[in-house]
Amino acid sequence: MVSTLAANLAEVRSRIDAAARRAGRDPASVRLMAVTKGFPRETVLEALEAGATLIGENRVQEAESKLVDLVDRCEIHLIGHLQTNKARAAAGLFSCVQSIDSAHTAAALNVRCEERNRTLDVLLELNTSGEASKSGFPGVDELAAGLEQVEKLSRLRVRGLMTVGPLTGDQGAIRGAFARLRQAFERLRADRNGFDVLSMGMSSDFEIAVEEGSTLVRVGTAVFGPRRQG
Repeated sequence: MVSTLAANLAEVRSRIDAAARRAGRDPASVRLMAVTKGFPRETVLEALEAGATLIGENRVQEAESKLVDLVDRCEIHLIGHLQTNKARAAAGLFSCVQSIDSAHTAAALNVRCEERNRTLDVLLELNTSGEASKSGFPGVDELAAGLEQVEKLSRLRVRGLMTVGPLTGDQGAIRGAFARLRQAFERLRADRNGFDVLSMGMSSDFEIAVEEGSTLVRVGTAVFGPRRQG
């Protein structure tokens, strides 16, 4: 019998594939991340058994408590804001930090990667909605300037961009935010090898994100159900 979680994963994958086809894209060009924030280790293990290979966590401390011995079984990304005092742990646990929002944060992470003799993939986060509550570089010019600084750090490899769509039911506003990230991505990747990840789209808006060019969607609720409170 197929578990509910496995069925949910298959349903989300089917919706991703359909959205990609609507946009004339190869469905295989879009990766599905299972976001396990707020769910216990047992749920993560069930997701891995169901075929998930990419796991996302919002907080370093939560990831440490339940994922530290799973780094050989899956790819683990940090998708929440990185505090510089958590850079040491992040450098050892994650294969990618998607939420670099300043050159200062990147420099702190680079120091910790140097200590571990490790090179880490990163994405730069752009605040495409202008919401003060969101992290990210505030505009494309600031993002471009930050990218130039981060590229000088020897232990970080910039793979692309990330954003969190606006929290609204206005699909036009959501689509506009994702289009802005795609446009920034296309502008910045012109002369850069390996700059190929466009991370945008969550449970409520991942189909729009795929239609706008996302190569990685970060889905939690649509796979696991509502998060536990507390």
